[in-house]
Amino acid sequence: MLQDKKSDLDSEKQKRTLTRLVTALSEAHPELYYQSTAEIAILVKEAIDEGKALNGEERQLMQRLSLRDIEVLLSLH
Repeated sequence: MLQDKKSDLDSEKQKRTLTRLVTALSEAHPELYYQSTAEIAILVKEAIDEGKALNGEERQLMQRLSLRDIEVLLSLH
């Protein structure tokens, strides 16, 4: 039960962090809106790997996501 709550909390943190990363990327790349989900996921994954826009906890949380995980989360928005 406690593990499920932690998992849900982590999932919500990942979604918020993903939204923030996409917002930052779209400010830097105005054409991002017209890109495919797969292309955006690659840019997000690169941003996660660089880790410049993330604190330690966020980076650790986001690095667990595969490229496919990111694509799925993006498609839910």
